[in-house]
Amino acid sequence: MPKVLIADKLSPLAAETFAERGIETETRLGLTPEEVAGVAAEFDGIAVRSATKLSQAALSAGAQGQLKVVGRAGIGVDNIDVEAATAHGIVVMNTPYGNAVTTAEHAVAMMFALARELPAADRSTQAGKWEKSGFMGVELTAKVLGIIGCGNIGSIVADRAQGLKMRVIAYDPFLSPDRAKDLGVQKVELDALLERADFITLHVPLTDQTAGILDAAALARCKAGVRIINCARGGLIVEADLKAALESGQVAGAALDVFEEEPARDNPLFGIPNLICTPHLGAATTEAQEKVAVQIAEQMSDYLSSGAITNAINMPSLSAEDAKRLGPYMKLVEQLGSFAGQLTQSGLKAVVVEYEGAVAKLNCGPLTQAALTGLLRPMLDSVNMVNAPVLARQRDISVSEIKHDRDSAYQTLVRLTVKTERQSRSLAGTLFGDDKPRVVEIKGIQMEAQLSPHMLYLTNEDKPGFIGALGNLLGDAGINIATFHLGRNERGGDAIALIEVDEPISRGLLGKVRKLPHVIQATPLSF
Repeated sequence: MPKVLIADKLSPLAAETFAERGIETETRLGLTPEEVAGVAAEFDGIAVRSATKLSQAALSAGAQGQLKVVGRAGIGVDNIDVEAATAHGIVVMNTPYGNAVTTAEHAVAMMFALARELPAADRSTQAGKWEKSGFMGVELTAKVLGIIGCGNIGSIVADRAQGLKMRVIAYDPFLSPDRAKDLGVQKVELDALLERADFITLHVPLTDQTAGILDAAALARCKAGVRIINCARGGLIVEADLKAALESGQVAGAALDVFEEEPARDNPLFGIPNLICTPHLGAATTEAQEKVAVQIAEQMSDYLSSGAITNAINMPSLSAEDAKRLGPYMKLVEQLGSFAGQLTQSGLKAVVVEYEGAVAKLNCGPLTQAALTGLLRPMLDSVNMVNAPVLARQRDISVSEIKHDRDSAYQTLVRLTVKTERQSRSLAGTLFGDDKPRVVEIKGIQMEAQLSPHMLYLTNEDKPGFIGALGNLLGDAGINIATFHLGRNERGGDAIALIEVDEPISRGLLGKVRKLPHVIQATPLSF
């Protein structure tokens, strides 16, 4: 039975969901990165929120054992070394939708609080003051809301803001014009947003591109008296620059749920009158915590039990239904990749995977990664579907996926072309009876063969007597031939043979095969 470590405080529903799916759990809270590294290899999965750090050392240690997946109950994966996880073939999942509504609502609440100075008014009133004229707020109606990042959360904020009769503009390089139209927002460049917005709210991840997106220069371009909300990630705003802008009045107020350093116990911004702060409460509702706990438990359970992949950071999504449907194709493409990999003797330059017929209508991303895995495994025994693309990039191997909408001689066909420093090699395969992989073409030569544990691949000149000489040699060595597949490009030209044998070909026997007349290449294969 698979076993998952729950390393952070999750809703009890998480453990219940794991148990319902046949997954054993063990809860250990407050582990240091070193302690996580010490136990990671004992578990198939690790579920965390934001407190536990999954370092390179922890993930490396886990990969030495049985660790296959880590799950973040929430959106941000800052506490997980995703690069290290990918390198070690560990799937990283999150729950990008579970707390989207909650976080969006918190941003809207912060906007209301800023507009009407609610926290300060509350403190004043409870202190026995009645400073009615001291808290002159502003309306939200007809104000321009600038949203930086209009994805899952930003789009919900946009919807709520339109309900408040605000005019919404958005900066998001990945927001298509059609999507912007559907959301009812105006897509603008960052400079235009800064110049026009009365309120600015941030909803982007912290990346090299977004770090410090609101710095002194950006804040200076803003409309005087702008109000800023950040419920996304600390580090998006340069805090020292924000402090200066608040003190000068360029920024009329700011509401922050996140900080450059958390927990934020001593921050230079604290104490500024026109600042509202909350302790990273964006996802802190009962509903959200239950949602993300159940979702991550379901996602991890599905992966460990059926191979289904949902909301993975480093893998294409793959539903349980897709996993079942793709199963035979997975075997086919990995065999094709393995075939090519075992024949490759020079540096790989490019890989092209083409899909025709029924397979072209499926989710082919996982198939391409499976083909790449099979191709690289003869050279890299640690490769799997997760880290195969990374390993390919590290070696400057170009990987392309092509789908063809055209008739084929077969109902479904996968073609793998491998380009090396010396040559280009192509092979194609199909499924017989919907689940039986077959090779149907090698180097442009038609051939139908089932791949087996022990095989011998030969290229030779098409000359009389070759098959007899080969058969005699194998027979004299006590090697039984199970199947013998032949093909040629033309009479007297290049020919190939794919031979299934009952036991591996020894090195000594292989040397004798290679010395036979007309042999160009002889390579043992294993599947």
